[in-house]
Amino acid sequence: MNDLTWLWITLGILLLAGGGAALLAPLRRRRGAPPQDAISSERSGGVIVAESEAPAAPPVAAETAPPLETPAPAAHRLVRLRDRLARSGSPLGARLLTVLSRDHLTEDDWDELEETLLLADIGAGPAGELLEALRTRVRVLGVRDAESVRALLREELVKVVDPSLDRSIATSRPDAADGTPEPAVVLVVGVNGTGKTTTVGKLARVLVAEGRTVVLGAADTFRAAAADQLQTWGARVGVETVRADRDGADPASVAFDAVRKGTSDRTDVVLVDTAGRLQNKAGLMDELGKITRVITREAPLSEVLLVLDATTGQNGLNQARVFGEVAGVTGIVLTKLDGTAKGGIVVAVQRELGVPVKLVGLGEGPDDLAPFDPEEFVDGILG
Repeated sequence: MNDLTWLWITLGILLLAGGGAALLAPLRRRRGAPPQDAISSERSGGVIVAESEAPAAPPVAAETAPPLETPAPAAHRLVRLRDRLARSGSPLGARLLTVLSRDHLTEDDWDELEETLLLADIGAGPAGELLEALRTRVRVLGVRDAESVRALLREELVKVVDPSLDRSIATSRPDAADGTPEPAVVLVVGVNGTGKTTTVGKLARVLVAEGRTVVLGAADTFRAAAADQLQTWGARVGVETVRADRDGADPASVAFDAVRKGTSDRTDVVLVDTAGRLQNKAGLMDELGKITRVITREAPLSEVLLVLDATTGQNGLNQARVFGEVAGVTGIVLTKLDGTAKGGIVVAVQRELGVPVKLVGLGEGPDDLAPFDPEEFVDGILG
């Protein structure tokens, strides 16, 4: 065959191939296969999406914010929390009453009383004072009946807890140099695991229940969950949270922004949560010192609250010593007080730092934080 013949053969093959594809295209469409030019090369979740046949996206429903919660008034919490403490099984009051009600108190009985007080973490000094007062009054008054013994013990326990201390939270707005009111700034410190961030959220609820406006500062920038947790607490009662846009940001900068936000919005109280690290005193001093310096450029500090876990006993006292030296603590918040028989930690930590317990946590509920009242506390111990 010559070259012309080969040319005609080649053209015929090409025509047949094209016509076959054209004939097969309708068959593909009848079987449900999309045309080749309608297939997108983009994938969604590993599935090829056909652009020409993709269903229209359903309309997105507008998100509605959950209704704001109304915190319980703090005044109504005290009796409920006292009753919870009484039901927590604390044996301190029962043991003291049992021994003091015996007909003849021997030295062994007084030793048993001392051991009971020390096991309750009340501390050697306060325990000695309490026993001396009880010895004198029992010997002079000769009380033995249960009711008189209970009244006597209650009176002496209230004294050692010290009702004369000022337990109010400094949340009144101070005046700036030009006479305009500034927000009260409350710095909250403590190690991780004590319930510090939760306490800040619960304290915001206490303040909202009192009619105060609040701004939260999430200055614990080293735990990603801390800012989320704090923001959730605030959102439940309509409180705004100032937070960093990235993990590991400068805590002092976040604290400053929160105070500035509170100042510009004429907010009553700014609550600043801080990181709970306690690797060494020097690092803690540097970090808290910087936060304090930066905050006070915008407004003075009204309160520094130390959050302690009541179940940690003597370890909590060690933490209190370090923070007391570094942060200028003005008040103590004791959490998980219903989870321990060592109610004496209240007395011990007050003696250690020379500052009062101002708030106590007695449960997991959002409103289980209450102002500390010495008489209610003692009544709870004694059942």
